[in-house]
Amino acid sequence: MQKVLIAPSILSANFSKLGQEIKDVEKAGADWIHVDVMDGHFVPNITIGPVVVKSIRPVTKLLMDVHLMIKNPERYIESFAKAGSDIITFHIEAEEDPKEIVKLIRYFKKKVGVSIRPKTDMKSVEPILAMVDMVLVMTVEPGFGGQEFIFDCLDKIELLRKIFKKDIEVDGGINETTAPEVIRKGANVIVAGTSIFGSKDYASVIKKLRG
Repeated sequence: MQKVLIAPSILSANFSKLGQEIKDVEKAGADWIHVDVMDGHFVPNITIGPVVVKSIRPVTKLLMDVHLMIKNPERYIESFAKAGSDIITFHIEAEEDPKEIVKLIRYFKKKVGVSIRPKTDMKSVEPILAMVDMVLVMTVEPGFGGQEFIFDCLDKIELLRKIFKKDIEVDGGINETTAPEVIRKGANVIVAGTSIFGSKDYASVIKKLRG
């Protein structure tokens, strides 16, 4: 069993004190920092860009896990890589030639993740599984935080674990109730936003999510 890693999503942090929020979750036991990037096209919301990633990079030594929920990710890989990302994850649905995106991320010497939406067939990522370091299974429709967990996605995680031995990340509706479910099915990287940043005791929540 792989170690369970907790990646707080800063989308739910208090942006008026973002640097301190990141320091606080690191002190509380977080393993990664998850950065949700939305463009208003691939998903109906706009969040942050490379400038923010660059500004928070000096704040923490934790791995920076950047999730691109954007169209034409190839246009922005270089900017996010140079800003300080450690893992860059793109959506299989946003790219006609995912192998080229993988090569581009590798060119900048970053780890590669590929993400799938709840309704996307797992077969869509099978051709590139050998090329990536991580698969991110969305358990809500990407675009906004605070959504309800989609339990139908549990079977997808279980099927993926049977054929993929590297990191399986899960994002969406993760809390103290749903985290044990996704871990039991084979996920080992847990993204949580509202459940961590909406609490008064980050360390307690992170410990409970880890199981």
